[in-house]
Amino acid sequence: PFNIDVMPVELGSFDVIIGMDWLAKYYALIVCDEKVVRIPYENKTQKFIQKGCQVYLAQVTSKKDKDKSEEKRLEDVPIVREFLEVFPKNLPGLPPARQVEFQIHLVPGAAPVARAPYRLAPAEMQELSTQL
Repeated sequence: PFNIDVMPVELGSFDVIIGMDWLAKYYALIVCDEKVVRIPYENKTQKFIQKGCQVYLAQVTSKKDKDKSEEKRLEDVPIVREFLEVFPKNLPGLPPARQVEFQIHLVPGAAPVARAPYRLAPAEMQELSTQL
């Protein structure tokens, strides 16, 4: 389990990253089509609705506990220990912000292309086309 429940990170398109441990602890429901994360709070929301309340106050607080992630080292992960030569000594962190944001604009309601995907490697495809 991670000691940090919610950690904001500047990635451009995300406002906040919520860990799976935090989501599981609070029985969060992810509603994909509404792009919403719902966190039940001990049925108190239901009581407020029954009383006729229409406005709710949500609050996210940070933990004041000692950050245990500082004590963790890369070498403590078993698979990393097995392949230490692959991992750099000092991890550089997140990649720098890009000047050009890459995006593919999709047309609503468009169907995929009605064509079978290639199942051959490019070299095999080239060889096959030269033979034909």
